[in-house]
Amino acid sequence: MTSSRVSVPLIEARNITKHYDGFTLQGVSLTVEPGQIVGFIGQNGAGKSTTIKALLGIIGIDAGDARILGVDARGLSGADTAVKERIGVVFDTVSMPPHIKIAEVGKLMERAYRNWDARVFEGCLHRFKLDPKKAIKELSRGMGMKLSLACALAHDPQVLILDEATAGFDPMARDEVLDMLREFVAVEDAAGNPQHAILMSSHITSDLDKIADTVVCIDDGRIVFACDKDEICDLMGVARCRATEVEQVLASDQAPSQVRVLHHDYGVDVLVPDRFEFMRAFPQIPCDRVSIDDYMALVLKGAVLHPRARAQGGGDAR
Repeated sequence: MTSSRVSVPLIEARNITKHYDGFTLQGVSLTVEPGQIVGFIGQNGAGKSTTIKALLGIIGIDAGDARILGVDARGLSGADTAVKERIGVVFDTVSMPPHIKIAEVGKLMERAYRNWDARVFEGCLHRFKLDPKKAIKELSRGMGMKLSLACALAHDPQVLILDEATAGFDPMARDEVLDMLREFVAVEDAAGNPQHAILMSSHITSDLDKIADTVVCIDDGRIVFACDKDEICDLMGVARCRATEVEQVLASDQAPSQVRVLHHDYGVDVLVPDRFEFMRAFPQIPCDRVSIDDYMALVLKGAVLHPRARAQGGGDAR
């Protein structure tokens, strides 16, 4: 999905800062390039929705720069309608009058968007098994999210920004939506260059395991990591160690300059940068593939040990 071609980001935040009483978004930077799906993760209250609202110009920022499709977020509300129509947004709630029917939603959207494609909308309704005669108030949360996504896709956007958009879906429905998102980012121009991109915040990191190119994690208003998803899930490992085995790993010449560990009642999880090399060096220690959840837990909750300093008697953990 990721293009190797040098391209201008379709979504970009550079050191954006927003102060509230009791919370500050602090120097947040991220980019989403054509052909990319970027997963945006973090605990509740970490700053995901604040970042998305800043990118969309819904809230003002105190410092930094936020752009979508090259347009400064500060001027997005006054930007040309054609620019705003190229941005598809799905929040975690359905913002439509509860009494109107799904078919009426399509008619309203047709008046709101010049690029509205009724055939795409109706195709999404059919694919999602949404009855046009149903009222919004009759929809479950998952059905409401499907309707919101159908609306976002039907006005021919170039970027999608999804804020917990899959939270109400059952596993089969999530897989169906993920297939649609893959199809969306696969769109190319006549020269074979990718045209679309997605920024997707989610607590369901197994979805991001399946489709994300890059994973960005925010905690307490700060970006704590931005990693290639394949590096996390395909290369790294979690060694399931006993306490004595941790000492062996730390004392090994193959130990990295710092080791991140997470203690449990049943043992110690150790994050290793290359699980294949680790399994060759320590075949007696189980080493599992890392999920995004595993990696986030180790980064946010784990301690960092410095083996070389420890070997010299100056162990450092934080």
